[in-house]
Amino acid sequence: MYSRFCARSGESGYVGSRGTSGASVRLSLNQRGLLSLIDYSSSIISVLVNNSYSGDKETTIIYRAILDSDGILKLYSHRFFGNKSSEMIMEWSSLGDQCDVKGFCGFNSYCLGMGFQAECLCFPGFHFVNHENKFLGCYDKFSVDGCSSSNGPMIPHYSTALPNISWGDYPYSMVRTKQENCENSCLDDCNCGAALYLNGTCNKYKLPLRYGRRQNLSAIAFFKDRRNGDHHRSNPKILMDSKKKIILILSLSLGSIACLCFVIAISCFFKYRRQVHWYRKLSENVNVGFADDFTLRSFSYNELESATDGFSQALSTGSFGSVYKGSLSIGSVTDRTIAVKRLEKFGEEGERKFQAEMTAIGRTHHRNLVQLLGFCIEGTRKLLVYDYMTNGSLADLLFKAKKRPLWKERVRIALEVARGIYYLHQECEVHIIHCNLKPENILMDDTCVGGDCWVRNFG
Repeated sequence: MYSRFCARSGESGYVGSRGTSGASVRLSLNQRGLLSLIDYSSSIISVLVNNSYSGDKETTIIYRAILDSDGILKLYSHRFFGNKSSEMIMEWSSLGDQCDVKGFCGFNSYCLGMGFQAECLCFPGFHFVNHENKFLGCYDKFSVDGCSSSNGPMIPHYSTALPNISWGDYPYSMVRTKQENCENSCLDDCNCGAALYLNGTCNKYKLPLRYGRRQNLSAIAFFKDRRNGDHHRSNPKILMDSKKKIILILSLSLGSIACLCFVIAISCFFKYRRQVHWYRKLSENVNVGFADDFTLRSFSYNELESATDGFSQALSTGSFGSVYKGSLSIGSVTDRTIAVKRLEKFGEEGERKFQAEMTAIGRTHHRNLVQLLGFCIEGTRKLLVYDYMTNGSLADLLFKAKKRPLWKERVRIALEVARGIYYLHQECEVHIIHCNLKPENILMDDTCVGGDCWVRNFG
């Protein structure tokens, strides 16, 4: 007997009881109602039914042998009792497992399960011919002959592994190799639809695959899946739609970024205008307000002009102003040597520089920072008054002095500068970043050798 998906050959047929198969076994029913399996010599192998007599006059038994829809030959008994009730019992079946039926599942599918509750599933990359009747098998929706089409480039393939799978066809190629080589060999072979790696041997098969089932084998199957490659080849419109979507997404993204940048630019512009307005308003304020806030002395312009002898002795010139030496009586100290910084550029950046130095330095108190003694604001005239450092700057000591400091003194100077910078960064009330640290802004007092170094111009 053969199932509907079997080839008409002895290897594909089956007959007999459980554990017995072969073309020499026959099913026999004699005149006495004896149903049995007999061999080629008519010897009884197994008695299935002796007769239909139950021994009870009120009970009637009818036996029915049928080739069921799952392809298994089964023997049923129908018992009819005197009280008009009945029951049906399966007395015998030629096979005990539906997956043992060759062709139980159609092409390119495999049987999964035990007993009479098996089901059919598609191999990876295949689809059911009929979802309502999964026993009809599966097909490859995008299958093509060969590796490439005549009008297109090479079709890409992908491999999907499935363990414990076997099928009944003969391979067209058997090679002993490693598992990874087996997978790649099938991908590179245009005729290979699937490969089965079993006991160190790579078996390659053409499609369709028959008699597939799940078994406890130390085997792993590799199925060539070309859905992605064939999908692009067969549906160029979908590829064009994908490109259009990418272009649309990129356009929307770039447009959103451009709008965001525009909004940020407008916000920064109005913020800048507001700050400029605030700085201008601050520059027109009276002197007393600053003196109360920072406990600094407010000097008049004439007073500082007289103290510096008409700004005659310039000490240095920076990007926003010059520093002049002078002498002034402050508190109980008479003729105290001072350094007066005069803002000579009246742009908004210069005014911000002046206000930043006055605000920041007025709030700092550290032994290694130049002390701000006072200030002057009279219209466009803006000046700062510092303590005067008699030994000039570190640049003078390093590059102009006849005797340069020893390495020990250089280390001490570096530590003194680091303490001042650390105070600005971590310890003062408002953290300040010195944006112009250089030897010209490191001043030396009259006890520089073994004494202190001072940091200035950090506004």
